[in-house]
Amino acid sequence: MDSQLKKGLLEYCILAILKKSDSYGYQIIKDLSNVITISESTLYPILKRLETKEELETYSLEHNSRLRKYYRITDKGRAKIKEFIQEWDEVMHVYHFIEMGERNE
Repeated sequence: MDSQLKKGLLEYCILAILKKSDSYGYQIIKDLSNVITISESTLYPILKRLETKEELETYSLEHNSRLRKYYRITDKGRAKIKEFIQEWDEVMHVYHFIEMGERNE
């Protein structure tokens, strides 16, 4: 998969995971593993970017005598998912256009 496309889709996947429940980095990677492979070096910059855009927020909780950073989706993040779903028809239109071009070769 193209790296730019993958990066864009990862943001939505991460927000979708957080829409279900708050989570932390390792668990997000684990939850994504059924859909797409992602490394920590890819995940954390995306999480930081989503936080900067106020689409998620963070808090810390103690776990096994250590602080663990958790991520929570914001209303702005929920709106981003909703917008993506509404734009999906356009994405599918482009997909079918590309698919038809491949079939005609």
